[in-house]
Amino acid sequence: MTEKNKEIISKIKNIITNLSKVYGPPIWKPRLKPMDELIFTVLTQNTSDLNAEKAFLKLKTLGSWEEILKTSDLKIAKLIKSGGMSNIKSKRILGILQEIKKRENKLDISFLSKLSLDDARRWLTSIEGIGPKTASVLLSFSFNMPAIPVDTHIHRVSKRLNLITKKTSAEDAHYILEKLVEDKNKYSFHVLLINHGRKKCFARNPKCDECSINKICNYKKL
Repeated sequence: MTEKNKEIISKIKNIITNLSKVYGPPIWKPRLKPMDELIFTVLTQNTSDLNAEKAFLKLKTLGSWEEILKTSDLKIAKLIKSGGMSNIKSKRILGILQEIKKRENKLDISFLSKLSLDDARRWLTSIEGIGPKTASVLLSFSFNMPAIPVDTHIHRVSKRLNLITKKTSAEDAHYILEKLVEDKNKYSFHVLLINHGRKKCFARNPKCDECSINKICNYKKL
């Protein structure tokens, strides 16, 4: 391990300790059932969780995922309109359901809990419409696997803290951060950085003077 990586790992531990005092230590618990978590995460793409939740609840009025699989993409698009990009997402959701049904002969992905993180993520991302972020959210929130989903908040805050470079893509950040954050801290790191990005480290006009980690942040020094 390089000296630079050792410094970053030490910095990450400091960040987790500090932000835990501000926002409270995150405690993992399953949010949704695996299939629900997967489709809900697809609905969160390019929109807020609030809009996605509204779309998800309307989608679920159709019944089980088996029933939803029998529904036309046009009808689904109307139901999930509040989530944005409904015409694209309706086809994406149906495509994902069709592929899972084809592979497993049922709409059940609970078997992923028996796989390693890499194998589970490889299986998920081999399905069109499921990228690293969606796969990581599912594996972290449903199965408590040591994955770090990188959304826009985590990507932004990690860059400002110099945990990743300015040129690091969100996709690459998943794998880089997972190597730097200890498994026991991955869930906390994810939740804490999202909270910080939403409450203090805004994309525009971040509240640097109110930030508890501004002494180790490169952004404030600019």
